[in-house]
Amino acid sequence: MQAILSFLARLGQWCKAELKAMGHAAKLFWVLLLSFWSNVKRSNLVRDQIHFLGNYSLAIISVSGLFVGFVLGLQGYYTLQRYGSSSALGLLVALSLVRELGPVVSALLFAGRAGTSLTAEIGLMKAGEQLSAMDMMAVDPVQRILAPRFWGGVIALPVLSAVFSALGIVGGWIVGVVMIGVDSGSFWGQMQGGVDVWADVGNGVIKSVVFAFTVTFVALYQGNEAQPTPEGVSKATTKTVVMASLAVLALDFVLTALMFSI
Repeated sequence: MQAILSFLARLGQWCKAELKAMGHAAKLFWVLLLSFWSNVKRSNLVRDQIHFLGNYSLAIISVSGLFVGFVLGLQGYYTLQRYGSSSALGLLVALSLVRELGPVVSALLFAGRAGTSLTAEIGLMKAGEQLSAMDMMAVDPVQRILAPRFWGGVIALPVLSAVFSALGIVGGWIVGVVMIGVDSGSFWGQMQGGVDVWADVGNGVIKSVVFAFTVTFVALYQGNEAQPTPEGVSKATTKTVVMASLAVLALDFVLTALMFSI
């Protein structure tokens, strides 16, 4: 009986701590959403973060998109060739990228590159008591530090996702048309006729925006809640990658079920 009571007590403490953390996260997310208009007035801060998060992630996004397109071109051709439908290679590559791979892989790469950078930056500022010093000077660290980074990430990731998808299509064209010999007219014609702007491209954009909110917020929250020690910052950075990646994959399933199963 004593062991059961002890287990229930620990379970209750864990649930209480998790509910408190969820409430704090929801409050921070709401404050960041409300900071939109104040950041419009200070657009230079958001612009700098778009450059920091987007431009520095552009190389890995571009190279990854090109090679994912290469692989889709090869695998798609060998699969479609069995059914005599190799002319639909362009449609296969485009739908795979704009619906799924573009938003999802871009978000995962963004979490690994920009998300960890955000968490480490905020965590080190907290460890160096810079956020506390700003608070003492009546400068809100959420409005001055977190909010520009939040909106910078929200803007940067959908653009990076579009770049990923575009270069992936180019990679599929290089492999399918230039290297294998699929008819170029069929490649682009099937793509143009089969990809719907709203149902396919539009839903992919919605996915990338949702992922942008998720990944950027997770990174900022983990950095803001990190223990002010080197070990705490390291753990927060690791948690950012794990939690953001799992959240992206889970949200992808939910969004796909809502968008494409109707």
